[in-house]
Amino acid sequence: MRKYRLLSASLMCGFIAVAGGVAAQEDTPRQVLFTNVNIFDGTKAELIQSGSVLVEGNLIKTVSAEMIEAPDAYSVDGEGRTLMPGLIDMHSHLCIRNGMLEFRDNYDQMANGAYTAIAMQDYLDQGFTTVRDAGCNILGIAKAVNNGIVPGPRIFPSGAFLSQTGGHADTGSFNDVPGDMDDLEAHMFGFIADGIAEVQRAARHNLRNGATQIKVMAGGGVASEFDPLHTTQYSPEELEAIVEVAKDYGTYVLVHAYHDRSVNRAIDAGVRVIDHNFLVSEETIIRMKEEGVALSVQAVMSLEAFGDPESITFFSADQKAKATQVNSGARQMMEWAVKHELLMVTGGDMFGPDVVRQADNIIWFNDEITQNPHLSLLTATSNAAEVLTWSGGMNPYKEGTLGTIAEGGYADIILIDGNPLEDIHTLKRDNVDFVMKDGIVYKNWLPDDKAPAFLPAGPERNAYFGNL
Repeated sequence: MRKYRLLSASLMCGFIAVAGGVAAQEDTPRQVLFTNVNIFDGTKAELIQSGSVLVEGNLIKTVSAEMIEAPDAYSVDGEGRTLMPGLIDMHSHLCIRNGMLEFRDNYDQMANGAYTAIAMQDYLDQGFTTVRDAGCNILGIAKAVNNGIVPGPRIFPSGAFLSQTGGHADTGSFNDVPGDMDDLEAHMFGFIADGIAEVQRAARHNLRNGATQIKVMAGGGVASEFDPLHTTQYSPEELEAIVEVAKDYGTYVLVHAYHDRSVNRAIDAGVRVIDHNFLVSEETIIRMKEEGVALSVQAVMSLEAFGDPESITFFSADQKAKATQVNSGARQMMEWAVKHELLMVTGGDMFGPDVVRQADNIIWFNDEITQNPHLSLLTATSNAAEVLTWSGGMNPYKEGTLGTIAEGGYADIILIDGNPLEDIHTLKRDNVDFVMKDGIVYKNWLPDDKAPAFLPAGPERNAYFGNL
């Protein structure tokens, strides 16, 4: 069987384009056969031992507990590693660094794009092959990733935040007057929209440019200047208008909300996903369960970072005080969510220096709340994929399924040195030895004595990307 080789990072983008052309000329899509792997399929609580997986093109063709016969396939010997779906982060902000205002005050949008490209490669290196971006000027980047211009995880983009004046995504200055537009809003980081007509137009503009769902700031937040935590943002009529636009496009709305009043107003309007939710009562958790509303959990941000807000150097004194308040309710809320079996997904809401450790969000959720690796893994695999399907026709990834190792699924595959169903800490990047997204190899730390001499051995291969 043929063995794969990697190409240097400097050749990667060009190679992907060329490879696509070559593949189009081949009569039969290239096959990759993973052997000697223990398979976590993204759903079951036990591994398929010593199994094999055959990839054809960018899709999974066969999953088996037995050896698969594929004599013309490239062979990847997993050497007993765990093969599992690429991880899904359901609350990323790929183009935010060190708070919302970094690229308003200190850099321009060219620098923002360069930073975002680096952040996306880091997500791939950690084994995150899909993200739901929960707000920023990401729509052009998502289009570029889909078109093979730049490497990155699959992106389900929300586009610009929708925020009322004085809301959580109001990135203007104190001396602004009505009608002023700051640089971030001008570059579609967030839309300041008030009234039914304005929110409808903002939502439609995002969907026009490729948003797969709409993100609304429905309550106060921490990393912002003008909105105390206790505030409820957007009127019922405005929220209903946004939800109706999303429904017309066959998709859904997620909201940033912390407390009972903002969360219940959002549910009244038809919102399907609550992100954060840290200060709600058990009654609200029960209502979410009864009405099929999903919860997006940010464990590291609320339990670790906000447990020590003095360590967040770019926070003001007021932001640190708000972080402490959020931390006070987060653990109890998550325990109620587990108790009442909400549909839960995990998303880091981590940026700046924390972008390098997205898996810690899953790990902290497990260690501090669930003590259940299987449940914790579901939040970043099949549970996350289920919520992503709510984007309906706006979903750009229609050829296969995500979040599971199953026939007809996308070839988004990672190999872990260890068993995350027994030890969730094996999700950390140093144990992620192999990353494939859409049939393309982005990371290979597997030993290969026959690798070309120019390739460094072992973990130094982190600097290299390529294709089969």
